[in-house]
Amino acid sequence: MNENPVAKPLISIVIPVKNGADTLCSCLDGIFRQSLRDKIEVIVIDSGSTDGTLELLKKYPVRVHHLPPEEFNHGETRNLGIRLAHGEFVVMTVQDATPATGNWLEIMHEHFSDAAVIGVCGQQIVGHDSDKNPLQWFSPAGEAKPEKIVFPDPSQFTGLTGKKQHDFCNWDDVNAMYRKSAKDKIPFRQLMFSEDTLWAKDALSQGQTLVYDYRARVYHYHHQNFKFYFKRTYIILYQNYKFYDYIKFPKNPVIQVPQIIVRMIRKNLPLGERIKWISYNLKLVTAAWSAAFIFLLNARFRGMQGVESSQKYFVGYPPQGVQSKLKQKNDD
Repeated sequence: MNENPVAKPLISIVIPVKNGADTLCSCLDGIFRQSLRDKIEVIVIDSGSTDGTLELLKKYPVRVHHLPPEEFNHGETRNLGIRLAHGEFVVMTVQDATPATGNWLEIMHEHFSDAAVIGVCGQQIVGHDSDKNPLQWFSPAGEAKPEKIVFPDPSQFTGLTGKKQHDFCNWDDVNAMYRKSAKDKIPFRQLMFSEDTLWAKDALSQGQTLVYDYRARVYHYHHQNFKFYFKRTYIILYQNYKFYDYIKFPKNPVIQVPQIIVRMIRKNLPLGERIKWISYNLKLVTAAWSAAFIFLLNARFRGMQGVESSQKYFVGYPPQGVQSKLKQKNDD
């Protein structure tokens, strides 16, 4: 285990890792450029990397904890990271996320001056890079403003419909900071996905205070082919149905397809690039509706039992995101 020079860190940053050599340098360099870099420790939980990740990590002042791959679980592995943390606050992020600014940690940390706040969630954004889907490029409509969420009477939250509850639970462990003392009392559920949104639901159900501050941004992007987007859509539909008791379908393709074409035509890109990305996004539409159609059949005719078994059959282990089309082909 590498030794971190910060004896009593203010903030512990936990990063689950597996074969992250392509992106970890960007992630860690961004972390160690933070304005609060002298007050942090970084804990990497590696679950069986074989691509040079461990050699790369020796170049950074991080603590590395080794976890057998078969023991990895998105919820419990992050609970482990919190138990390993020495800081008063714990940040969750991932191996392919990069802080967008040097005050990313500072923006989130300032909210904890309110003793009632137990968690702060930031925003994922996509840079204007040629290898990334132009329809996902970050283009803010206005200045982001923090939003504090709390239900002093928890029944005000638990009495809402599942869909309305979910509207308050768009939590994201790609970019979130927690008060460790509160997190010890409200751990993540032992889940392979959705551990973050369900944690927010548990917290609000107990009358806790959360903050969404989309000024705290990280760059994060996954290249998505048909297989990846099918599984991703299925997981989202499954999560909504199982945990929030509603089904939200993808946008109507009759409307969405023309919108994609028009938006791409308006992009200042060479014709060949526009055509490439139009084709890319149309494949994602097809994947989303294929997943939705199969999911609806299982939910309508087989109920939760059918949904559970179909999720295991069509998705199984959630797909690991990759950064490039070439890398994705190699992983398929």
